Amino acid sequence: MTQEIAHQPCPYVECGSSDAFSFNTKGYGKCHSCHRSYPSKYQKFQWVAEKYPVPQGTTMTSNVNYISERIETNQKGSYTAMRGISQKTMEDYGVLTYPDRQEYIYPSGGAKVRKLDEKVFYTKNNFKGDELFGMNLFTAGSSKMVTITEGELDALSVAQMLKSNYTNPVVSLPSATPSKKLWENCSDWLNSFEKIVLSVDNDEAGNAVADKIAKLFPNKVYRVPHDRFKDANEFLTNKAGAEFKTAWWNAKKYTPENVLNSTQDFISLYKDTPDHQYIPTGIQALDDKILGLMQGHFTVIKAPTGIGKTEVMRFLEYNMLQHKVPFAAWHLEETKLRSLLGLVSYELGDNLTRRDLIAEKNADDAVMGAIERITKDELFYQFYLSDGQGADALCDQIRYFSQACGCKFVFFEPIQDVVSGSSEEGKEQMLADLSVRLSKLSAELNVGIVTIAHTNDNGDPKYCKMIGQRASVIIDLSRDKEADDLEERNTTHISVQKNRPCSEEGFAGMMRFNTETFTLREVI
Repeated sequence: MTQEIAHQPCPYVECGSSDAFSFNTKGYGKCHSCHRSYPSKYQKFQWVAEKYPVPQGTTMTSNVNYISERIETNQKGSYTAMRGISQKTMEDYGVLTYPDRQEYIYPSGGAKVRKLDEKVFYTKNNFKGDELFGMNLFTAGSSKMVTITEGELDALSVAQMLKSNYTNPVVSLPSATPSKKLWENCSDWLNSFEKIVLSVDNDEAGNAVADKIAKLFPNKVYRVPHDRFKDANEFLTNKAGAEFKTAWWNAKKYTPENVLNSTQDFISLYKDTPDHQYIPTGIQALDDKILGLMQGHFTVIKAPTGIGKTEVMRFLEYNMLQHKVPFAAWHLEETKLRSLLGLVSYELGDNLTRRDLIAEKNADDAVMGAIERITKDELFYQFYLSDGQGADALCDQIRYFSQACGCKFVFFEPIQDVVSGSSEEGKEQMLADLSVRLSKLSAELNVGIVTIAHTNDNGDPKYCKMIGQRASVIIDLSRDKEADDLEERNTTHISVQKNRPCSEEGFAGMMRFNTETFTLREVI
């Protein structure tokens, strides 16, 4: 009966896998890391014959493309100075250099091997990658601090620059993506030190390692800034050992990017966070309540259909132009030209929202002049999304306008039309997700996001209450469309229903629509 033996070291040394090889009692196996079979038609290695016996009659051959441990052991190694690292430091850590390679022996005897003629690593002697290079040289708790690097040469470099002589333990991770097993094996040893100092690259992998270690060992982790040089060995080879040592002694307590803990974190929060940044709306009674439209906040203007929400938003957009504030706008229920001509009507104080009206009033030159004045400073970005584009595209667009274009506000409406679902339940979930993302995005980018939400009979945002729950500011509009008095029919009443930045809520003024000019003005 054939028996499968799984999770074995790959016989091809250059593969380096310690557990991806499966071998059966008929004498055949395959590595699930390098995807090669063993023995192959042309290869069988004498040095693994005892561990992986093969059927009688298989021809033994040699291949110079593969390096076997038997060949390696016939070469003589020495403690050789290299890349600024002295012979003494190499000897302290037991790092032997051979004519073609350098070997880093880990506590259990497994080794990482670096080929000297190219940046290639492989492993030998059942290397498992679940321990720290050098940790066997230092007794647990032997010092107040232990330093962790991302590579063995960096560990040697730090040890040499600190002149540790085993008084300041310095160890290395086996890779930039250490396994869960490593942390299980090394947790008690690392916890025996009061401080864990990280000397890791200032890149995505280094930051990920730092975040992981900081979460595993809270309030213990400090990080050496790598400002001028990529890693510890670059400090050493550039004769900046004293600079590194100073940085090491002054390493700051490290917490993940999304966590504030140290005094410096909170001082920076206080000093670097801007005061409320807002633009007055131009509606005095509303500004008395909310100061103005806030950057870094998600503002929702809500009302039933047909109340005039779009015109209120257009009034706010034109006000941005008056204050020379860069902004972007998207009106889903209008053509691009209608959105532009709405702003032109405010600029000229006349209803020029249609081409027939422009022709009737012989206002083509005036409209062209107004467009030039509105757009000359390139502060106004009109955008739209294609059919099929939804929440992801909108969020990407907002990020683009904020980071690439310097926009302080993004207007779009109505929010319910951004997503489409096969059922009300599906649409509710998509709108809830979008609302959460918009509230976080506004805070992250310090951009004001202003949208319109249609309401249901209960006065809640249609399809999804979460729209209002995630908003920082909710402005409610109402209008008596059936009033006998014409002026009352054209008067929009404003109230603030939610005001997280300033707290003031309640009645916030009135706006009256002029049917001649197609513009709004505040009723004083």
